[in-house]
Amino acid sequence: MIDPHREWLETNGLGGYASSTAWGINTRRYHGLLVAAVRPPAGRAVLLSKLEETLVVDGRRAELSANRYPGAMHPQGHLLIAGFHEDPFPRWIYHAEGMEIEKRVFMVHGENMTVVEYTARALAGDPVDVRLELRPLIAFRDYHGTTHANIALDRRVEIAPGCAIVRPYGDLPALRFAHSGGEVSLSGHWYHRFQYDRESERGLDFEEDLFQPFVLRFDLRAGGAAAVIASLEPRDAASAPHLREAELARRARIAAKGALAAEADKFIASRGEWKTVIAGYHWFADWGRDTMISLPGLTLSTGRFEVARDILRAFAAHVSQGMLPNRFPENGERPEYNTADATLWFFEAVRAYLEAAEDDAFAREIYPVLTEILDWHLRGTRYGIRVDEADGLLRCGSAETQLTWMDAATAAGPVTPRAGKPVEIQALWYGALCTYAGLSARAGLPGAEREMRERAAAARAGFARFWNGAEGCLYDVLGDDGPDAAIRPNQIFAVSLHHAILDGPRAASVVAVVERELLTPAGLRTLSPRDSRYRPRYEGGPGERDSAYHQGTVWPWLLAPFAEAYVRVNGGSSTARRTAASWLEGLVARYGARLPEIADAEPPHTARGCIAQAWSVAGTLRALAGPGRV
Repeated sequence: MIDPHREWLETNGLGGYASSTAWGINTRRYHGLLVAAVRPPAGRAVLLSKLEETLVVDGRRAELSANRYPGAMHPQGHLLIAGFHEDPFPRWIYHAEGMEIEKRVFMVHGENMTVVEYTARALAGDPVDVRLELRPLIAFRDYHGTTHANIALDRRVEIAPGCAIVRPYGDLPALRFAHSGGEVSLSGHWYHRFQYDRESERGLDFEEDLFQPFVLRFDLRAGGAAAVIASLEPRDAASAPHLREAELARRARIAAKGALAAEADKFIASRGEWKTVIAGYHWFADWGRDTMISLPGLTLSTGRFEVARDILRAFAAHVSQGMLPNRFPENGERPEYNTADATLWFFEAVRAYLEAAEDDAFAREIYPVLTEILDWHLRGTRYGIRVDEADGLLRCGSAETQLTWMDAATAAGPVTPRAGKPVEIQALWYGALCTYAGLSARAGLPGAEREMRERAAAARAGFARFWNGAEGCLYDVLGDDGPDAAIRPNQIFAVSLHHAILDGPRAASVVAVVERELLTPAGLRTLSPRDSRYRPRYEGGPGERDSAYHQGTVWPWLLAPFAEAYVRVNGGSSTARRTAASWLEGLVARYGARLPEIADAEPPHTARGCIAQAWSVAGTLRALAGPGRV
């Protein structure tokens, strides 16, 4: 039986995508057949929401589509689905009126374009007349919103041979429907009150009206095939088979390295002349923190060194006051620099790249950028980020800011305030100092090397203050009001990073406590169940979900560093490696290679948040297939 909640995803390397459910019911405002990145990789707009499909055999009509309306599902084409597959792209088999209809959907890499193909064959008998009717339903709005019937919409349809063009609003580009010999009939109807169940569950706007500008009718008797290409650029529908074969060949080359590698490719997108990483689908764009954490797995583990270098250059070009952007806003505003850890993860990404690619030219190119970053961190930059010379540790933030990855906030302020000296920031700071010292030695600069090694030693000594002897693990934050003893997963980075700030019996104790308190088959919990603030489910409206985001909710991306730390404290033994690999392989078995953003803290660990998250896939791929794999 086909899971009605199963979602499929196609991407185009520009930040655009196509996505819906296996049943063909759009359950999110983010679903659509063409969600174009108008300003790659951002400016996403839902242009083509879906196609309403009707098979007409000798006058008998069979509706292949399905939609959710208030109190009803109409039509119910999901009942006609005989099969659904998503490898290498979504494909449906429908049985209706003695016919078998195969439908294929794929996007073409590097273009805002979705191709939809249909083939038909008779299962029994010899029908006289077989036709397919397609009714495009367009939204033409920002992908975070919904649209409703209005008089501002331009109903005009430009008809040319093999193509119909619509541009309902002047602030968005025209959408072209290239078709293989279809007959275009003008209509111009609003379809009212589509309901999106997932948005309703999330406490967001979940109802929408969509416009149908025309009907396409295909005669499927001759050749039994039809194709529609929805795109922003002129295309000939006759090219659909060639586009399909070229895309199959491209994907086959990537998939040769495994299912995780194939999923990894979906997160790499263009930002101008450079490459970047989409943090998650459907609603995240490129974030500095997510990009740097994901880079080794997405690119180095798959041998795509030139992509890694492009990404590092793209973000290096936007360093400001020694900080990497946390986020590039989607509407063209200035980047946001409100993170303490993205810049430090940049050092780790650079280290991993240079180790894998042995690129001396890039080492010389990036060294001044790293120098600038460290200078700013030593003398102080935004949000109070600066070294405390008393203990060599890095302090950051205030009660009103959230500068680490645990950044959820409600109207009352940060849910997990971590101002002061967060544990993973110190682990990353130590790693940055060691990385820079290594590059200084490589560049023949003994003074810089010596200074940074001394600072690293001071930070390591100061880090002893994090030891929580009562629990046998690390405090989460050293704040102005004392240490935060909450048992959280952030401490695992003190053991897992390449330049580990913690080793020996204390490192082993940290891993044991995290395993006991936080480990689940879906990843690590963000808070121990023994804590009174623990939330077992991530559900409800925005405020409820934000208050649970880092208060127990499981994050799959954390499983990889935990597995690596586990192997390290167990001396890299084959037994430890098999155990660690089994956790990661179990994660993929549970959710598939398309790993989600988060999951509930308690069984059955229902996947929540984004259906596809870059660092979830990247970390698992790095740990299972990277140079230092478990």
